[in-house]
Amino acid sequence: MRFLTVLAWIAGCALLAAQEVPLPSNASSSVSADPATPAAPDSAEGVAPSAPEAPEAEGRILGIIPNNKTVPVPPTPIVTLEPPLTTGAKFRLATKDSLDPYTVVLAGLYAGIAQWQDNYPAFGLGAEGYGKRIGAAYADQAIGNYMTEAIFPALLHEDPRYFRKGYGSKFSRITYAVTRTVVTRTDTGTNRFNYSEIVGNCVAAGISNLYYPASERTVSETAEKLGIQVASDSAINILLEFWPDMRHAMLKK
Repeated sequence: MRFLTVLAWIAGCALLAAQEVPLPSNASSSVSADPATPAAPDSAEGVAPSAPEAPEAEGRILGIIPNNKTVPVPPTPIVTLEPPLTTGAKFRLATKDSLDPYTVVLAGLYAGIAQWQDNYPAFGLGAEGYGKRIGAAYADQAIGNYMTEAIFPALLHEDPRYFRKGYGSKFSRITYAVTRTVVTRTDTGTNRFNYSEIVGNCVAAGISNLYYPASERTVSETAEKLGIQVASDSAINILLEFWPDMRHAMLKK
């Protein structure tokens, strides 16, 4: 978890050197200041399409990190109501993120760092110890994905996708991205407290006590896991917000 947070914040700092992206010239006052709260369409032609099976992706961030849940900024100033994901689509999103090769490789990296630092000494060393660490690291990610992207969003009718803002000052966009960990969009298009993120990660951190050594099953350790995950998700949101700009700056496309 710590490694992902550091990676995300380093990339976030790099994007600050990029040129600010102004509001598109064809935008008008009908665009909502918060993309998660869409404006009503001006005519019947703005009727929302049928519910999608999965969010539109914009490629892998830095060619590595999967970008499966970003909703791009609409190309026109008339913002139609983004159709909500079905329950099945939410579970497919969590499954796609959990089975992505990046997730498996990242779990292996976490396990390697933990073994090198001799974290969770009860797991032991050698191949057996590494196997236990990689299993625990992968379980952390997979359980967290299902709790925050599928189970709680389905139960609470919340949308687990990230709705890009895409315009304004860098500070306003960073602020928007970070606050999406505590503010989310519901299936009906309104904003509210992000129960799926906070409660879902709380439950995931609690479940992790079942497979970590008894010495790690303390309130402080569980709270630390929750804090690291929320901070990591905030950093990833910044990457999701700025990745198209970073890609354009690096690849000129």
